[in-house]
Amino acid sequence: MPHVNLDSLDLAALLCSRVCHDVISPVGAIVNGLELLDEEKDPAMREEALGLIKRSAATASAKLQYCRIAFGAAGSAGAAIDTGDAEQVARNLLQDARTEITWNAPRMLLAKNKVKILLNMCLIAAASIPRGGHIDVAIEGGEEDTSLKVVVSSEKAVRVASGTRELLSGEAESGSIDAHGIQAYFTGLVARDCAMVVGIDGGSEGITISCRPAASGAARQDSQNAA
Repeated sequence: MPHVNLDSLDLAALLCSRVCHDVISPVGAIVNGLELLDEEKDPAMREEALGLIKRSAATASAKLQYCRIAFGAAGSAGAAIDTGDAEQVARNLLQDARTEITWNAPRMLLAKNKVKILLNMCLIAAASIPRGGHIDVAIEGGEEDTSLKVVVSSEKAVRVASGTRELLSGEAESGSIDAHGIQAYFTGLVARDCAMVVGIDGGSEGITISCRPAASGAARQDSQNAA
């Protein structure tokens, strides 16, 4: 399997494309709602337009808050992030009438890159159950020996996007990557920078996404080479 060679400019561009893809739908819905509000005189239709604007604004805000931590700096260099804040943004974005989240993790300050990994694992988990299911999140160990785990189950089939497992390892069948695959690639890249290994086990009945310390310091070197 070819290793992905992605320079920093391409990585930044693809991550920006991913964020834009995530927020363009609710922002577009806000624009549509405002246009409807401007054109409609019927009170019932105006009320519906206001509801659309409010829902779409809440969705856009949840996506941006999530992306700020999952992809962005979210604090100064070396900063730690409260896992309670990570839980809140995960629930705001991912939990709905079809998807339930159980957060089995102590509230603690955790290195921001490890929180990034966890939130990106949650994104992969949510993408695998588009028709709903259950996401169980766990953090084990301390700062030096942190292990992260996200278990996914559903009454419907659980489907991991094609190529995700390989991209987590920094590889792709074609040797290249696009905006659809950048999120999984970025997850693996950040894990290797933390000297950790992230992978997916399981199949259509359920999956476990786990990230644990690597056996040696080779993971960080791999990350530097990939960047």
